[in-house]
Amino acid sequence: MPAHYNVLFLCTGNSARSIMAEAILNFKGRPTFTAYSAGSRPSGTVRPEALRELERAHLPTAGLRSKNWDEFAQPGAPQMNFVFTVCDNAAKEVCPVWPGQPMTAHWGIADPAAVTGTLDEIERAYREAFLMLDRRIGLLLSLPLASLGKLAIQKEIDHIGHQH
Repeated sequence: MPAHYNVLFLCTGNSARSIMAEAILNFKGRPTFTAYSAGSRPSGTVRPEALRELERAHLPTAGLRSKNWDEFAQPGAPQMNFVFTVCDNAAKEVCPVWPGQPMTAHWGIADPAAVTGTLDEIERAYREAFLMLDRRIGLLLSLPLASLGKLAIQKEIDHIGHQH
């Protein structure tokens, strides 16, 4: 395995979950990991609630933007080592499928942007999504990637997606 890994987090709107995952991994995974995020149908805006969660955790938010995954299919785009979908199959969201050779896993997380209710309920949904992403990224960072083969890594990243 290489000494540096590019990771792409995908979801449909690229406004909350994948944005938070990008920020968490870029902060906690440097210099070994560089994270990106994109959506199959990006909303074009980052949810302010997602930015507040990141700021609450003292994570940088500069440069975060909602973008189409086509950016990463262009010539000259970074070559991805890992692609994680973070959309929630249980909610019948259509998760994007990434073509090519990177290792992929589904880390389904309920969409906090779909939550309606009181401000406290909405904030709680964003907090839960953030904490789940943070926990899963922590598990990814604890893997001895340099000493694992591709099949072992694939098994581990799939297993992480089942952590709650």
